[in-house]
Amino acid sequence: MALIANRKSVMTLFSGRTDIYSHRVRIVLAEKGINVEYHYIDNDKKPEDLIDLNPYNTVPTLVDRELVLFDSQIIMEYLDERFPHPPLMPVDPVSRARSRQMLYRIQRDWYGMVDTLSEDNDSGKKEARKALCDALTTVAPIFEQKLYFMSDEFSIIDCAIAPILWRLPSFDIELPEQAKAVTDYADRLFERETFQASLSDTERELR
Repeated sequence: MALIANRKSVMTLFSGRTDIYSHRVRIVLAEKGINVEYHYIDNDKKPEDLIDLNPYNTVPTLVDRELVLFDSQIIMEYLDERFPHPPLMPVDPVSRARSRQMLYRIQRDWYGMVDTLSEDNDSGKKEARKALCDALTTVAPIFEQKLYFMSDEFSIIDCAIAPILWRLPSFDIELPEQAKAVTDYADRLFERETFQASLSDTERELR
């Protein structure tokens, strides 16, 4: 019944074609099987609709009836609560808090480097490239323990990590042999039909 309801619900997502924050929202939408209308936005040509909806004029922006959300993590958690099957966050408060804490760390530690690598100018890219490669290599043993990130079930944390790993070749990052567990984990994520469905045409060309 939940899946039928999901397919009948039509939302609108304003999304960047290669924007990493939009991508992780699209992964959640694909995992949930939600019927969504995508509006892909070019940075130099944003529609008036987006400006009217979002005071920051940024993507991703989700419109669900009268509700407008424009922070990727808020959107991801909202979708998980609005469409509870399959669940991407734990049910109990302690485990949910731990998931949020891990998302916060990924945001601060890894996405900051990704933001630098996504800039048009080259300032700081060499340092960010090395830092991200070293960070992923350092945590590689964690990826050996479970099928997904610290879990046997795909979760919202995997939704946040997958877009980073997909973009490594475009960032000129090649993980060393010591990080093979991360590479194997990435392959498992990329093989998921839902991940493939989440990709924009432009993102498919990143690898």
